[in-house]
Amino acid sequence: MSKILITSGPTREYLDPVRYLTNGSSGRMGAALAEAVLQQGMLPVIVSGPTAVAYPPDADVHWIETTEQMLERSLQLFTDCVGVIGAAAPCDFRPTAFSSQKITKPNDGGISFQFTNTPDILAALGKIKRSDQWSVAFALETGSGEAKALEKMRRKHCDFVVLNAPESIGRDEASFQIFDAMGERRIVFVGSKRVLAEKLLRLVCSP
Repeated sequence: MSKILITSGPTREYLDPVRYLTNGSSGRMGAALAEAVLQQGMLPVIVSGPTAVAYPPDADVHWIETTEQMLERSLQLFTDCVGVIGAAAPCDFRPTAFSSQKITKPNDGGISFQFTNTPDILAALGKIKRSDQWSVAFALETGSGEAKALEKMRRKHCDFVVLNAPESIGRDEASFQIFDAMGERRIVFVGSKRVLAEKLLRLVCSP
């Protein structure tokens, strides 16, 4: 059975044992994609950050917390998959230093942290992608976002990019645009993530 790798949900980057950076990604898009993959007669292999979403029971789910963990697990699994869909919203930054003790609230009313970039998961997968594999990026942008989405697709060596807006976070319905590697807008869709997942799978899996 052919496998498709799906990254899903948020990641966490810890400041101390109890505090972390994250975002509002719910994992709903990843779950919808997994259902669509199963409908296509393939196996969804999900690498997911912490989320309360219910993934299909037939999916192969790998739970992680940090962006680095998502990268490591995805690199391990990608070789056996025909493609990858990066629906996760990994943290783009992590603190340069982790405090092993809970950080005490300062009395002077302020505190500062330094951050560094986390690894780019899809870009790393794009570098090892074989000619018989494909990859899809999701680009959540403010404003029109088209130029940024196309730049992200090329930088990450992807075959398609799905452009959506912050309003899609935590919702079952949103507006989406799908572009191919030539920059052509292939799908414009407003509706449920479940239907969007079905349209995307038909597009990337078509001969």
